Amino acid sequence: MVSPRPRFLPSDRAFMAALLHHLPRQVLGRFRLMVRPEAVLRRHRDLLARSHAARSRPKSPGRPYTVPSIRRLVLRLVRENPGWGYRRVHGELLVLGISAPTVWEILRQAGMDPAPERSSDTWADFLRSQADALLACDFFETATLTGARLYVLAVIEHGTRRIRVLGATPHPVASWVAQVAKNLVMDLEVSGARARLLIRDRDGKFPSLFDAVLKDAGIKVVLSGVQMPRMNSVMER
Repeated sequence: MVSPRPRFLPSDRAFMAALLHHLPRQVLGRFRLMVRPEAVLRRHRDLLARSHAARSRPKSPGRPYTVPSIRRLVLRLVRENPGWGYRRVHGELLVLGISAPTVWEILRQAGMDPAPERSSDTWADFLRSQADALLACDFFETATLTGARLYVLAVIEHGTRRIRVLGATPHPVASWVAQVAKNLVMDLEVSGARARLLIRDRDGKFPSLFDAVLKDAGIKVVLSGVQMPRMNSVMER
């Protein structure tokens, strides 16, 4: 009965290759081996190749993880510039050696929409994003116990909802309104408020000097639309 052909495990082949690879081919030819010399040499080459591959294999598979500081920088650029796509952000960060696919992957993981969808800001988005530096003012009417009608000018801070009643008068002339604006600027400086924008309607009781006083203080006046009280809804409420 013919004995079955021996089956070698990878460990057997590695062991024989390690024992025999130093012997010359002529010496191997005089041995009665179960394998051919060419097979021994081939297995030795495979053994070296696998050993080299094992040493060269990275410790952590896949692409290297993006450092948190780079991730925060990319997200900050996108939040501060809603119209920028990942290509524009990549162009700004070329000096850091960041690839465009890396920027795209950071935005995808953060749930950031494409630039056309992010750039379509609404008025509500504007109010929320600028709340800490946004004021709104308006006149309202009130009556005293004697029945006299007064015009009251008030200002509200969007971020804190703090209300400042600037003054009340039966006749809101231009000089009075301008002086109230100067008082507001001084009050903001004393309290350390960081106001940069003020929303008001197009009421004729606001003279041009009112806007000029605020502009000199670094506060830009934003006019609401004609017959659009919802643009100043926080103050209206």
